[in-house]
Amino acid sequence: MSSATESMAKRKLIATIADEDTVTGLLLAGVGQISNEIGKETNFLTVVPGKTTIDQIEEAFDTFTSKRDDIAILLINQHLADLIRYRVDSYTAAFPAILEIPSKDHPYDPEKDSILKKVRRLFGE
Repeated sequence: MSSATESMAKRKLIATIADEDTVTGLLLAGVGQISNEIGKETNFLTVVPGKTTIDQIEEAFDTFTSKRDDIAILLINQHLADLIRYRVDSYTAAFPAILEIPSKDHPYDPEKDSILKKVRRLFGE
């Protein structure tokens, strides 16, 4: 097996940076993972308004995208991605894939989505 195939075989988890309701729903669906391994304790960050700082969101984003090799997809609420938009927009790696999702209080806006922006540029729109 090539090293690229081995690397992709490790990526089995979905990570989440989201509000309390979204994380709760995803945990109930079985997405959560808790480990005793240093640096891989959980695969989710619950953002609580007024308690979670932008630095904590950035740190979780960096951990899930560059420090962990077991994350295949990162789901992030779009309103939280807006707080760290410069990091989300500058992310270019194929894995983990970053998907911006709505929350119950913040609807999805396709004009802000970094993936759709990249696709539009690719097709010259």
